[in-house]
Amino acid sequence: MHTITNVCNEYMSISKTRQLLVDVARQLFAKNGLENTTMNDIAQASGKGRRTLYTYFKSKEDIYYAVIETELERLSDKLDEVAARRISPQDKVIELIYTHLSMIRETVVRNGNLRAEFFRNIWMVEKVRRHFDDAEVELFRKVFAEGKEDGEFDIDNVELVADITHYCIKGLEVPYIYGRIAHGMREEDTKPQVAKFVYGALGKKIKI
Repeated sequence: MHTITNVCNEYMSISKTRQLLVDVARQLFAKNGLENTTMNDIAQASGKGRRTLYTYFKSKEDIYYAVIETELERLSDKLDEVAARRISPQDKVIELIYTHLSMIRETVVRNGNLRAEFFRNIWMVEKVRRHFDDAEVELFRKVFAEGKEDGEFDIDNVELVADITHYCIKGLEVPYIYGRIAHGMREEDTKPQVAKFVYGALGKKIKI
C-alpha cells in the first residue's frame, strides 16, 4: 500500500524526469534546430533512453510544445511578480509591457536555432500560448480595474481595453526582438515616451 509520502516522492520523481527531458530537448533544439533533432538524440542526451522518453511524449512535436510551455511559464511567473508589486497601477502597466517584451526577446535569443521555429511555425506557437495569453489578459484587467477604482484611469470597458492592450503588445514582439523599435535607445529613455502614450490612451494625463 502506497503511503502519502511515497506517492508524493513518486510524483516528484516523475515531474523531475519530465522536466529533465524538456530541458535537454530545449538545448538540442536551440543548438541544432527542431528539424535536425530526433527523439533518439533527446533520449541519448538525457541518459533516460527511448522507452522513458516515449512514456512522457508521443512525438517530437509533443516535446516541442512542452518546451514552449515551459518558456511561457517563465514569462508568466515574471509577469505575476510585477503584478504583485506594491506600485501604482500606472507604473504597473508600463512594467508589465516592458517585462513581456524583454522576456520574449530573451527567450528567443537564448534559444539559438530554435528562434526560427518560433516565427516559421507561428500557429504552433499560438496554439500553445493560448493559455498564457488568457492569463496575461486577466492580469491587465485586474490592473486596469484597480486603476479605474483609484481614479487613475478613465476606462469605460476594462475587458475591452485589456484585450486591446494585450494584442498591441503581441504585435510589438517581432519588431522588438529584431531591434526595429527604439534601436540603440536605452530603456530609461524610452519608458517616459511609452508612459505618455499609454497614460494618454487610458484617459489620464500624467506629467513625466
